[in-house]
Amino acid sequence: MTANKFYGEVNFDGLIGMTHNYGGLSFGNIASANNKARPASPKNAAKQGLAKAWHLVQLGYKQGIFPPQERPFLPILNKIGFEGDKRHLLQQAAQDKRLLANISAASSMWAANAGTVSPKYDCTDNKIHFTPANLITNTHRALEAAQTTKMLKTIFCDERRFMVHNPLPNQGVFADEGAANFMRMSAQHGQKGIEIFVYGRDGFENYDGKFPARQTLQSFEAIARNHLLECDKTIFTRQSQKAIDAGAFHNDVVASANENILFYHEYAFEDEEGLKKEIAKKCDFEPVFIRVDNDDVPIQDAIKSYLFNTQILSKMGERMTIIAPMECYETPSVKKYLDELVTRNTPIGAVEYVDVRQSMNNGGGPACLRLRVVMDDDDIKSIKARVMLDEGLYHDLVNWVDKFYPETLLPEDLDDFSLLENNYAALDELTKIMRLGDNFYDFQK
Repeated sequence: MTANKFYGEVNFDGLIGMTHNYGGLSFGNIASANNKARPASPKNAAKQGLAKAWHLVQLGYKQGIFPPQERPFLPILNKIGFEGDKRHLLQQAAQDKRLLANISAASSMWAANAGTVSPKYDCTDNKIHFTPANLITNTHRALEAAQTTKMLKTIFCDERRFMVHNPLPNQGVFADEGAANFMRMSAQHGQKGIEIFVYGRDGFENYDGKFPARQTLQSFEAIARNHLLECDKTIFTRQSQKAIDAGAFHNDVVASANENILFYHEYAFEDEEGLKKEIAKKCDFEPVFIRVDNDDVPIQDAIKSYLFNTQILSKMGERMTIIAPMECYETPSVKKYLDELVTRNTPIGAVEYVDVRQSMNNGGGPACLRLRVVMDDDDIKSIKARVMLDEGLYHDLVNWVDKFYPETLLPEDLDDFSLLENNYAALDELTKIMRLGDNFYDFQK
């Protein structure tokens, strides 16, 4: 690597879609359940997400944007026996409000679930590998996999640099929720690291927790094989059932890693000491373990505030920065902990608070909104779509949101045909703004 050449992490945030609403569809996600049926604001949600991403650009970090998916997603209705034009299909779906809610969810906004990404430094073929998540545990999220695969292949289209796999089989044994259950540690982003896969259950076991354990061991073993990872740089560890039953439906609600640090709650892992020993054995750098005791931040406060669903970001020559939601600032135990953390002798030196309340109310913090991709300048230059956020794209997307997005939306509004037509017009324009090509969405075919 030359001194002037960028290599590091690019965060690709999901642009929040026009049907953002509080449908309460995700069992085990406490925030989603608690806010069910409340009025949502798609316009504020999208602008909050864009403002967070733009703030990172202004801080000097590389930032990309993923487009939202087509919703309501009518093509699925043809596969389950419904017929007719768009209006008639929507009317038929509206006869079952549960069905309509599931085909209308804007959940692709949480790009951390888009897939699992292995940097080229870890893969024996020296390519960046992507596996789109099948997300089969929840109906509304399982609808995302095909379009996510197309999106990744459209954006990361240079097959000399990128390998986009197909999602794993749609079977419970291979239930996969993407990077929300994945961590990577390295001395620096642009160096070989260790990949840590955090699963909730063995796919063949009879799991009987309070809430579903969405990620299986078998799915991550398959991803590690497909990504051509080295066994001595790969770790599989189990998330604790205590954390899942408390509402930590993904590992990134109770743990995060960035470069040489592992930041985690006392209740995050079934075998904390075993994981630490394996990390120390397999890494060729000095790992830093930052453990948050339950006495300092109770698990309920960690989940409510999304302390661990913050973004930990690196910049050459500086201590790391945490990007935290305002809920961390407003939760006394968490604010006290973060205030003290930046004064300690750790790689973390600053905390920035951002407002992503619309996402938080549906159970997704700052880290849920992004997919981490370690890249260099040449990787970025190979991207043909207009997805790398700069001032021009930021203003174009904000103006697009102002033009098309509703101010408020309730679940019962989803059967409005004018909303569907507006969504189609908006996405058609978005494909031109972001240079995604013709026929990117099903309705454009």
